[in-house]
Amino acid sequence: MKILVLAQVFPPRRGGSGQWLFELYRRLSKDVHFVAGTTNGDETFDRQAGLSIERMPLDFSTWGVSSVRGAAQYARTLMRVRRVASQVGARAIHCGKSLPEGLIGAAIGRMSSLPFLIFVHGEELTLAAASWELRRLTGVVLRRAHTIVANSQHTKQLLVESWSASAEKIVVMHPGVDTTKFVPAAPSVAVRQRLGWSGRRVILTVGALQKRKGQDMMIRALPSIRARCPDVLYSIAGEGWERQYLEELARSCGVVDAVQFRGAPAETELIESYQQCDVFALPNRKVGWDFEGFGIVLLEAQACGRPVIAGRSGGTAETMEAGRTGEIVSCDEPEELAAVIARLLDDPNRRAAFGAAARQWVCEHFDWDTLSRQASAIFTQRESEPA
Repeated sequence: MKILVLAQVFPPRRGGSGQWLFELYRRLSKDVHFVAGTTNGDETFDRQAGLSIERMPLDFSTWGVSSVRGAAQYARTLMRVRRVASQVGARAIHCGKSLPEGLIGAAIGRMSSLPFLIFVHGEELTLAAASWELRRLTGVVLRRAHTIVANSQHTKQLLVESWSASAEKIVVMHPGVDTTKFVPAAPSVAVRQRLGWSGRRVILTVGALQKRKGQDMMIRALPSIRARCPDVLYSIAGEGWERQYLEELARSCGVVDAVQFRGAPAETELIESYQQCDVFALPNRKVGWDFEGFGIVLLEAQACGRPVIAGRSGGTAETMEAGRTGEIVSCDEPEELAAVIARLLDDPNRRAAFGAAARQWVCEHFDWDTLSRQASAIFTQRESEPA
């Protein structure tokens, strides 16, 4: 069955949702055609990927259709995608998220009687809920979808309880990690020196600099952590609009010398950072409508044999085996976070035990090859059912 995958966010553009689609579908079969959003470097990526990829602009000025400009963007893209679906002989459309892709998929599905599937990541639902128009459009997509793929049990619960989505339509499929690329490595004096970590116990966070990721809460926790672990360094990998605020916060907390901003690292440096850190932390929390739907970085860190800490919010608890590969803590205030991190930094045997269990956990449950086989079986079953 030829599947047309429609994705606004897709490599080489950074984003966990796009990476999920790429890693999953490239392992399924050759019967997949991607229609992906344009981005810098996409021509080089597409040549090297060895996949059937077609690019078109999918960054709309608005996800709504009430404005003339928004309606025109949807109409143009709908016609282009419909032509592509016909040309490649698509028998199903899979959409990276509800808006804008899912609305296009719903329209094509209705016009061409094609089953369509959407991926739901969680945080986009609360964004849509803040707008009457976006809530209405998202509701249309959820009702018309043949299958809804939720990235976590938390997201499924949100779909059923807050959006009245049919539980029978929903399947939970977690994102995964390439366990042949993200692997443990022995401590390296040379690598740690190159990273600027010599003589330090390092807490690492990877992710966009935004409130829900919790980099600010970790900075607030650092004075207490440093009282027990004077050599601590908090290394932040990522970019975003919170950079200036986080730098000012580090100054006000008196921990400038204990905070390192790495920017967005290349893949080699990213993997080395995971491998050489002492603890990986994603101190996420819900901020207004925004929350962490899953947390792929937690899988990547565990695949590299690192103990992980995450906030008690969203779907991050589903990435780990709490108490065995890491810990879930409240990150609405810094005190509990500081205590848990300090205890772990002070206990190398516990860190080693967590790290070894983390690697095993991820290989067993989140390896892409395993997940792709599960997805293939689910897609085959679902798309043989009547719409």
